[in-house]
Amino acid sequence: MKNRLNKELVIRLLKYRRILNQLKNLGFEKVFSNNLGDAIGVAPALVRKDFSLLVLGGNKRGGYNIDYLSEQLNRILGKTREQKIVIVGMGKIGTAIAQYKGFLQGDFEVAAGFDVRAVDVPPGLTMPILSLEDLPEYVAKNHIEVAILSVPEDQAAECHRLLKEAGIRGLLNFTPVELKTTPNCIIHNINIGVEIENLFFQVIKNGLPLHLELADGAGSEEDDSE
Repeated sequence: MKNRLNKELVIRLLKYRRILNQLKNLGFEKVFSNNLGDAIGVAPALVRKDFSLLVLGGNKRGGYNIDYLSEQLNRILGKTREQKIVIVGMGKIGTAIAQYKGFLQGDFEVAAGFDVRAVDVPPGLTMPILSLEDLPEYVAKNHIEVAILSVPEDQAAECHRLLKEAGIRGLLNFTPVELKTTPNCIIHNINIGVEIENLFFQVIKNGLPLHLELADGAGSEEDDSE
């Protein structure tokens, strides 16, 4: 099963699961591949291919039972056990992440925040904010496996080391420092600056009129001929 679950497929499964939860809350019992495809922006045929690959029952005419599909996706995605995360670095970025309402759709809990300095708990935030010294004991006691890192650049390497030594196995890195995945800890680097630069590139690339591209190409050929 693990060999079938590449990154793109896992992301689609997570999106399917969220849509199924929304439909279930609305009282629906059945869903069709075109419904799920429209909701996440893929072709219905790809939805059916994904579910066929994972041997999930259903067909084009009869649709899929939402309860059964949700149960199977929860099993495949490891949602059958408690999922808690911690945030290291409770400055502006860390606090904003902690208050993100979208976490509720993922069925996991931000259990605590950690910082090297005393931090006042923002209004409406119910989780504790603890000293970084308390991190190893807290992680071990509460069986935490995943963390978010949002500290200043000069603290990233040391906090990364501390998190790995505490037993963290997955890290979402919001610092500008590119951290490397190791056999014991998977790193997802989220560099907001790079993402924005890439977005500008895509906008410029996709927004360039075709006649200008052709004109540039024609001009270069004429210059070469001379």
